[in-house]
Amino acid sequence: MGNIASFFDIDGTLFRNSLMIEHFKKLIKYEVIDPRVWHGSLKDYYSEWEKRYGDFNDYMDELVKIYVKELRGINKSYIEFVASQVINMNWDKVYRYTRSRINWHRQQGHMIFFISGAPDFLVEKMAEKYKVTAYKATQYIIDENNNFTGEVLSMWDSENKQKAINQLVSSYDVNLDASFAYGDTTGDLSMLKMVGNPVAVNPVKKLLTAIKKDDELSKKATIIIERKDVIYRFTPAVEILDL
Repeated sequence: MGNIASFFDIDGTLFRNSLMIEHFKKLIKYEVIDPRVWHGSLKDYYSEWEKRYGDFNDYMDELVKIYVKELRGINKSYIEFVASQVINMNWDKVYRYTRSRINWHRQQGHMIFFISGAPDFLVEKMAEKYKVTAYKATQYIIDENNNFTGEVLSMWDSENKQKAINQLVSSYDVNLDASFAYGDTTGDLSMLKMVGNPVAVNPVKKLLTAIKKDDELSKKATIIIERKDVIYRFTPAVEILDL
């Protein structure tokens, strides 16, 4: 039979913002990263997104590129100190729906996994807060002196998330047909397709389009929209959840 598991993306699915963005802001505040980096192309991308003219993914792609570059050569101890502050300040700023689902899965005795493109040193601390079974995240490589090399093993794309889940399935004897997955972008698409109970939480348009085009996924997927204090469920009818 195998074990029933739940796979959660973090940014935009559980956490209402991005852990990396919050970490980036703190590093600038403490001048671990030169504050001037904000006043270049990144500010322009953010401004376009904030006005809803630009694409959030374009902003994030630019931020990731600068973030990885700026961490090169910095000792991991500095980064982890700031990461601890970020998690302690933000770990419970999450969507009500997703938090309730984590509690429900725990009550059912299901395994809980975080599968996130956020940096491993942030996801590790988030995983500790929620006492999850295990996690997979983007790995930031360090050298023999514990300094970041600028190399990463990414976990923000669909292909790598699928590989990560395959490893967890093998290690923890997971029954995918009985399991659950929660995501919000196309990077979570493979994760949603792998399980019997896929849930798209506040999905971006590209993910909704992909679900609609996939005959099998469109039949079994649940769409959750959480807006202010109202939670809508499309299956395909609309239902307001009282949590």
